Amino acid sequence: MEGRARALGFEAFRVTRPDAVPALRERLPAWLAAGHHGTMGWMEERADQRAAPSALWADTRSIVMLGLNAGPEHAPLDLVRLTDRGAIATYAQRRDYHDVIKGKLKELGGFLSARSGEPVKVFVDTAPVMEKPLAEAAGLGWQGKHTVLISREHGNWLMLGAIFSRAELEPDAPETDHCGSCRRCLDICPTDAFPAPYSLDARRCIAYLTIEHHGPIPAEYRDKIGNRVFGCDDCLAVCPWNKFAGAAREIRMAARADLAAPPLAELARLDDAAFRLRFAGTPIKRTGRDRFLRNVLIAIGNSAVPALAEEAVACLTEPDPVVRGAAIWACGRLLSPQRLRDLFESHGRGETDAHVREEWRAAVPLLMGEAASGRADTA
Repeated sequence: MEGRARALGFEAFRVTRPDAVPALRERLPAWLAAGHHGTMGWMEERADQRAAPSALWADTRSIVMLGLNAGPEHAPLDLVRLTDRGAIATYAQRRDYHDVIKGKLKELGGFLSARSGEPVKVFVDTAPVMEKPLAEAAGLGWQGKHTVLISREHGNWLMLGAIFSRAELEPDAPETDHCGSCRRCLDICPTDAFPAPYSLDARRCIAYLTIEHHGPIPAEYRDKIGNRVFGCDDCLAVCPWNKFAGAAREIRMAARADLAAPPLAELARLDDAAFRLRFAGTPIKRTGRDRFLRNVLIAIGNSAVPALAEEAVACLTEPDPVVRGAAIWACGRLLSPQRLRDLFESHGRGETDAHVREEWRAAVPLLMGEAASGRADTA
């Protein structure tokens, strides 16, 4: 079966049991209780099945864990230095891995089912399956201090999938931790998202803030986001185990050249139709244009490129208040007080959304007070 898996393009193949990670029954509830999942309510839903694979499918006897390499073609940390361009996480610069892996899992699962005579179920990050702990138990690698799976052969760039089977397969030995005293991943995090080694507070994570979080990005994290418009690779990129990793070999996982470092001005001008066309087939499309534009405007505000200010000005009339708020913040970072005053007169005085009004107040503190006085005098 491993030969068939490799023929399909999987670089990693191991087997474990559904009861191989009993500690999940304590670890997951504790993580959720601490609120470290942020607004990801789906992590709480069916938490019992996440903590115990047999609760997801009682007939499970074996779990085949597979990995597909999605290593970067370019050094991710080089992208964050290009302040007039957007940095996109390595995995999102290519076709959505769900689409690529799901088909391969179905084919391999069918092969296993035919050979064993037992049914299977396949999963790739779309069901309550804790892929990383199971992959560690199967021996694909270990969860590093940044909580991402690290492979001695592929660094931390494996995309994971799982096949649950009713067949009794011989399990592989789990991998041991090889992080040692290294803490590069913890120290490089721009937002200090790791309260302790092996523990992530998603509420502070740039990947969470730019992808999963729907509302305004909290002000205390905006300058730390830099030019990262979708995800963050910092803690992955510095892992010393990446010295053994190579670029993705699966042709459908090849990175798109136009997504390596797209100009921020270009991204800010995408309407909904252009956004859908530009990011069709990639993970970025799932976030929607408005959330992505919010991220682009934060990056523009961090760019220190005055010429980009007009892209933010053009977004002050956007229908989505979260986008308008991010545009105000970017304008406040790049424009003179007088220009901000003029923009407030033309765009801010009639603003009715409370969040957007707060953004104006933060950008030009005196103006909101003047506006309130003006309304009182008029009354």
